[in-house]
Amino acid sequence: MRFRSVFRASKVGIQRHSQLQRLQRSHSQHQSQSARPSFGIAFDIDGVILRGHDPIGGSPQALRRLYNDDGTLKIPYLFLTNGGGVPESARAVELSGLLGVKILAQQILQGHSPFRRLVQRFENDLIVAAGKGEPAQVMSEYGFKKVLSIDEYASYFDDIDPLSSYKAWKVEQAYRIDEDSKKSQPRYDVHSEIVKGVFVVSDPVDWGRDIQVLCDILGFGGLPVKGRGHQQPPLFFASDDLEYQAKFPSERLGMGAFRIALESVFNRTHDDPLEYTSFGKPNPFVFENAEATLKQFLLNIHHNQLTTNEAQAHSFSKIYMIGDNPSVDIKGAREAGHPWFSVLTKTGVFKGGEDNHPDHPADLVVDTVEEAVDYILRREC
Repeated sequence: MRFRSVFRASKVGIQRHSQLQRLQRSHSQHQSQSARPSFGIAFDIDGVILRGHDPIGGSPQALRRLYNDDGTLKIPYLFLTNGGGVPESARAVELSGLLGVKILAQQILQGHSPFRRLVQRFENDLIVAAGKGEPAQVMSEYGFKKVLSIDEYASYFDDIDPLSSYKAWKVEQAYRIDEDSKKSQPRYDVHSEIVKGVFVVSDPVDWGRDIQVLCDILGFGGLPVKGRGHQQPPLFFASDDLEYQAKFPSERLGMGAFRIALESVFNRTHDDPLEYTSFGKPNPFVFENAEATLKQFLLNIHHNQLTTNEAQAHSFSKIYMIGDNPSVDIKGAREAGHPWFSVLTKTGVFKGGEDNHPDHPADLVVDTVEEAVDYILRREC
């Protein structure tokens, strides 16, 4: 009897211990879930984080608040910019140095980042990449195997730019090949091989030459010496910003302005209108991609608590888009809908002459990005 009594008491103790463990696990899971951020942040760069290469609006201090004391990421965030011209890895290194925090290449979503999706379509075709910086290198790193920058491509055709002799300035070219060797040994047979796609990766530098060369490529079926009447190769723009905030006090013309100029000239000189596809904000898929990327960061932050499926199934209560351009950042966030929440700063395109933008009003208007982050952390943490 005594043995059975002890056994029963022990069994009850085991049950109570098991219940306690379940309660502890449940409490631990509840704590981890409550500590898990249910929000993310997307920052525009020009006019919000930087003006030129100078940090503005207390951006270094604001970003540091998104990290733990040991330098690990605490709050999932990324940069969602229509700018570009350099690989995401190089942009991450540059921003890390300017802002004093460790930024990963995966946190950089540039206007041309979606071009990765087109690799399978054009992987082994000759394509031309236009724009400032290193457009050919960007495309090569994405996986395109036959890429020429518009600078190099134009150099293989004598007199394609009738004004070249009047240009004292020289465009620094990423491929750095001697002019004579370029003309004598082209990397591809550009005089017979058709350009299958044109990608405007970043803001073009020499508008006059680029409009001329692109009209030749697009209007002559992918080969300037081929003649008119052939199908236009596909044309892609990384973004369609009419204006953006650079270091100069007033806004500067962006890729959207170049697109308008090219389209106007092409349509006046060709029978068929120019066909093109524009990426970048405010297109809704850009915001969908950003949300998916933020979920991946959530998995990285809580790798011991979340499976990949759990991270992908996670729903953010809010994703804050902090931008300076009402027609791009704010319009895009508003059209994307839940869970996006738009925050407009007064340090870029929007200068704050009015309380809010009349056509694309933001959910919140602040003076600086530091004020925006302070608002978000007070509300969410």
